[in-house]
Amino acid sequence: MYNLIEGKKISEQIKDEIADEVKKIVSKGGKTPHLAAILVGTDGASETYVASKVKSCEQVGFNSTLIRFDENISENELLRAIHDLNEDDDIDGFIVQLPLPKHISEDKIIMAVDPNKDVDGFHPQNVGKLALGIPSFISATPLGIIEMLKRYNIETSGKHCVIIGRSNIVGRPMSILLSQKGSSGDATVTLCHSKTKNLKEIANSADILIAAIGSKEFVTADMVKEGAVVIDVGMHRTESDKTKSGWKLTGDVKFDEVAPKCSFITPVPGGVGLTTIAALLLNTLFAAKNK
Repeated sequence: MYNLIEGKKISEQIKDEIADEVKKIVSKGGKTPHLAAILVGTDGASETYVASKVKSCEQVGFNSTLIRFDENISENELLRAIHDLNEDDDIDGFIVQLPLPKHISEDKIIMAVDPNKDVDGFHPQNVGKLALGIPSFISATPLGIIEMLKRYNIETSGKHCVIIGRSNIVGRPMSILLSQKGSSGDATVTLCHSKTKNLKEIANSADILIAAIGSKEFVTADMVKEGAVVIDVGMHRTESDKTKSGWKLTGDVKFDEVAPKCSFITPVPGGVGLTTIAALLLNTLFAAKNK
């Protein structure tokens, strides 16, 4: 029988710990941490994520600012807004919610964010520090997954971890974290992608399988060995005649057929998404304390 890795439980634990620390900082005359978010356009998923982030800030005692722009904003206008946040001493960290409209270069926007306020952990300076094992902002989804593994006492040392997906936001940083020396590391990591040959066989050899390929129910039971730990990073809106809304959320893993083979597995929803937001708060606290 598999164990469910409950993102809600982990998220609430992290938030409680952050809230306690914020109270201590403020009681000693310190500044309340302040997270800002820039939202361009009205993408439904982005709206939901940002609303969750704002609500989470309230829960832990952070100040938060949401800056909205129409999807027709020019790249230069957005760069000016980022410059203003970089210069604002009251803002400890900020995010620019992705994806952005096609006429705006995401690379330019990521590069424009002050690395010391880059709580998304996307700036090359922070990615480079991560690769070298220097304390830095870690991309929130991989950091949230590491917290899951730690808090469920899932051993990584000496284990074979297979990651399906090589994005700069999840797959690549995840491979670095798991292969580093120390707690929640020391794993042997295989990073797979759409061009990997014998993907099924490689996935089958994983003690820990992380699905982050962005393809609905891509991972099936024949790709998972008995007793594996499976972390599902995917989130897809799927039509359903079994829900009032007419749709449901599914992941990169075919949960119903994969779960019986697992020792631990994350659900969708209720898994990685919640710990990602908690990890963003951890990064913001790190930014505030290191000013």
